[in-house]
Amino acid sequence: MKKELLYPFDANYILAKKKRIKRELLAEGERFVDKKIAILGGSTTNDIKLILELFLLNQGIRPSFYESEYNKYYEDAVFDNAELEAFAPDLIYIHTSNRNITCYPQMSDSKSRITDLLEAEYQKYCTIWESIADRYHCPIIQNNFEMPMYRLMGNRDASDRHGKVNFLTRLNMMFYDYADNHEDFYICDINYISADYGLAEWSDPFFYHMYKYALNVNAIPYLAFNVANIIKSVFGKNKKGLVLDLDNTLWGGVIGDDGVENIALGQEVAEGQIYSEFQNYVKEQTQLGVILNIDSKNDFENAKAGIEHPDSAFCMQDFIEVKANWEPKDQNFREIAEDLNLLPESLVFVDDNPAERSIVAQNLDGVCAPEIGDARDYIRILDRNGFFETTILSEDDQKRNEMYRANADRKKSLHAFTDYHAYLESLQMKGTILPFDEMSLNRVAQLSNKSNQFNLTTKRYTRDEMEMRAKDENYITLYGKLEDKFGDNGIVSVVIGKRVKEECHIELWIMSCRVLKRDMEYAMLDTLIETCQNKGIKKIRGFYYPTAKNAMVKDFYGKMGFSQVACDAAGNSEWE
Repeated sequence: MKKELLYPFDANYILAKKKRIKRELLAEGERFVDKKIAILGGSTTNDIKLILELFLLNQGIRPSFYESEYNKYYEDAVFDNAELEAFAPDLIYIHTSNRNITCYPQMSDSKSRITDLLEAEYQKYCTIWESIADRYHCPIIQNNFEMPMYRLMGNRDASDRHGKVNFLTRLNMMFYDYADNHEDFYICDINYISADYGLAEWSDPFFYHMYKYALNVNAIPYLAFNVANIIKSVFGKNKKGLVLDLDNTLWGGVIGDDGVENIALGQEVAEGQIYSEFQNYVKEQTQLGVILNIDSKNDFENAKAGIEHPDSAFCMQDFIEVKANWEPKDQNFREIAEDLNLLPESLVFVDDNPAERSIVAQNLDGVCAPEIGDARDYIRILDRNGFFETTILSEDDQKRNEMYRANADRKKSLHAFTDYHAYLESLQMKGTILPFDEMSLNRVAQLSNKSNQFNLTTKRYTRDEMEMRAKDENYITLYGKLEDKFGDNGIVSVVIGKRVKEECHIELWIMSCRVLKRDMEYAMLDTLIETCQNKGIKKIRGFYYPTAKNAMVKDFYGKMGFSQVACDAAGNSEWE
């Protein structure tokens, strides 16, 4: 990933060099996921599109765009649109702002009149969203509303129902309630982004009256970055964990030199408070399923003493892998990823030392090692980067740390066995394989977008696309859960088969890396065969499409007893 496109970035540089940056990103040779993005704008959107493309390319997503004509967002969404229908968007972004409010309350308006105005504005957007959902069946990103550039009543504008601040706040709350009750609908929080940027600068009227941009052109990279974060999260490009340094990262000082009693941590001094606040922020990430690990040049006992400091927010159990030694940090990082069965690029490296960040980023492809600045900047920089942008928060996400910790226990248990089959039997595994259901759809869609190594066809699906297949008699949909004596792994495998006459074509087969080599794939195949037999299907056909990340399943079908019937020069193969 290009560090120029990580926060904090130089917005002016990105705007000025956007063509060069695009060429460099495309020249990197990464195997991109192609997605079609429609932008329906209530104001000018051309530069938003161009900068959004850069941030998406940096996340491994190569977008193609449909862009509405100026201020035609309602017409494009609600009325027949042959061009947009032919484009068949994977996602639609509605870029509106307070410039698109139809009618604000007047001081003479009654309470009921203001309620009617609010409901009319809300219903206009509901019509847009429902039309898109019915016609295009794709995720929607909708801007909320930034606060007005002036307050007619001053501070009372927020509390008086006649005020624009009050009106926009209430309308935003209605948007949030809609998002809370509808799948595949996401809010781009320009209310927060504009406040963070500086509302006076964001709303500079020059850019609207001169170019019809609803925001300062120099703020476009900040908006586009946030939209890109939502999109990459929807399509499974989030990071999965943090790899953290210790000295001057989780506490102030060098514990080996200063002693555990002298590190800066806790409420006694301002520096200690800053590190305590950062520790609390990091620990909060585990509620989202972010896994925590340590990579530190330290004696292990010193590291343990610091982690268990009386004022520490952590204990040793909060970290899945702790590498505290004198080996090169990139080597430790690679081993952490291997122990977790994750690609290194799934983890973010957090270290105060720029030399260590550079070594890790240069030696491990795709690893983000953000420039975190001074200790007081750590939270802001990690937070604004949106590495863990949340679009779906499943039960499995919230249990992820527990699952990875249980996996570590399984590995320790493995060392006590010389016979792998005996080890598997000792786990007392119990698998549950079922057709897709309402409770599973979020996790199933999420897994389809996150799985890279065990993904035979590289297909990605939204929740709506999964739901449509679950309801279609021509599809066989299966998900598998696995639990053992160490805990519940949750949903770990997904198979989608499409009926083609008397054959079942396997459209998708994915599995979480947490359960590799646990024989779950055999159970999934047995259930697929049984389901096919019950439907009168006589043959199963599988497909493998190679990527830079899924080489581990190149010969999967052969090992499962299939025969190869075709293979092209690119390595795409067909099995039956």
